[in-house]
Amino acid sequence: MPLSLGSRVPRRLKATVLASAVSVCLVAASVPTEPLGVGDRLFPYLGNPGYDVSSYDLSFTYAGDNGKPLQAVTTIDAWTTKDLERVNLDFAHGTVNSVEVDGLPAEFTTAGEDLVVTPKTPLPQGGWMRITVRHTSDPMPVKGRDGGWVRTADGLAMANQADAAHLVFPCNDHPSDKAMFTFHVTAPDGYTAVANGLPAGVTRTGGTTTWTYRTQHPMATELTQVSIGHSTVVHRTGPHGLPVRDVVPTEDREVLEPWLARTPEQIAWMEGKVGTYPFETYGVLMASAATGFELETQTLSLFEKKLFTDPAYPRWYVESIMVHELSHQWFGDSVSPRTWSDLWLNEGHATWYEALYADEKAKKPLEARMKAAYGASDRWREDGGPPALPKPPKPGRKIGVFRANVYDGSALVLYALRQEIGKPAFERLERAWVRAHRDGTGTTADFERLASGIAGRDLTGFFQAWLYGEKTPPMPGHPDWKPAPPPKTAKK
Repeated sequence: MPLSLGSRVPRRLKATVLASAVSVCLVAASVPTEPLGVGDRLFPYLGNPGYDVSSYDLSFTYAGDNGKPLQAVTTIDAWTTKDLERVNLDFAHGTVNSVEVDGLPAEFTTAGEDLVVTPKTPLPQGGWMRITVRHTSDPMPVKGRDGGWVRTADGLAMANQADAAHLVFPCNDHPSDKAMFTFHVTAPDGYTAVANGLPAGVTRTGGTTTWTYRTQHPMATELTQVSIGHSTVVHRTGPHGLPVRDVVPTEDREVLEPWLARTPEQIAWMEGKVGTYPFETYGVLMASAATGFELETQTLSLFEKKLFTDPAYPRWYVESIMVHELSHQWFGDSVSPRTWSDLWLNEGHATWYEALYADEKAKKPLEARMKAAYGASDRWREDGGPPALPKPPKPGRKIGVFRANVYDGSALVLYALRQEIGKPAFERLERAWVRAHRDGTGTTADFERLASGIAGRDLTGFFQAWLYGEKTPPMPGHPDWKPAPPPKTAKK
């Protein structure tokens, strides 16, 4: 997800869901409950310990653009990693009608933003469990909070990064627990539904149509995407026969075609840098919505239609933003962050390839952009923390971790690394990173170890200074680069 020009620079807002916004039917559990989390430094209550999700099966029934909640069923298959008397799921914006564990009714209640499920009998470590939750999924926004369902001009889309998937469906809402997904989306005839992965069937009954999609690779909850609208799905072929499908408002199909046609070449360009595209399909979802951002939802990146129709955005800039989201399919989607403090690995790399594409295709010098970033880096570190140690988000401010320090500030780290180890070693590192961690997660420490191995020397000191230092270190090869002086304060 890129930082953009002008008013697009502010990213997403984050706020805790107020208790009044959570409507969950309760059945009193017999034991005390509390919200749990996997201990993420930035989002301590995201995710839940004690189990590893294998797959999600999500069913949504959309009744049309009336603002009413969707009827939904979420089925979670998971392995238990310890003995469990109850199971915590992240879920915070819907009404739960019933819960079953392994086919038997289960008690449930809430604690914070957790749905706490108590099965008939405790679950042993190493066992297989299936949890089925019948619930609503509310498309109306939560006051003071952004994310989850996004209302478009003709329907809905999703924007779940970083902590909003559990506003849509019960889940283990942390990128460290990736899983396979199946989607069943039912809507009135005349609508088109598209989701992550490949189509797996369409059925029509009594004035409604149900679309089924399945992923062929594991996915983090924050990367889920479901689009429902009066849309056209445009098909074309990418490198190596890759199916490319784009989703656009039907009325805008022709005007958007020149942008859509750029995607296969952009995929080929990225493959030339880091290796074969990692998923079963790709495409862009151009939504008539005012989000203020673009988002790398897996296999189907979300874009505001305005990015492609507003003449204020130069062509080179729009194409580089398309490459930013595309590059996330490798960096962030295929290789997901183990913790949200590893976000710099996502956004730094996406910004790096965005800038490199602009350099090679539009003659917008990479070095000039990095020099400008160097000048601003000390200020970014002060505002948002070092790249690999971002400051926690302020209460109610999702933007807390999506600051410039993890975008251009982190791309600057990659530039410094290339300067330090040389271009050939850096390019080997990039390919080795996405190959070694494909379909999994990676940490900053993993990246440091791999870089040291490829460079043939210990780079601990380099990474400690560049990723964790309060001040920006000297740039290798550019002793003349200096941080910009702090802005002068007006005299009283």
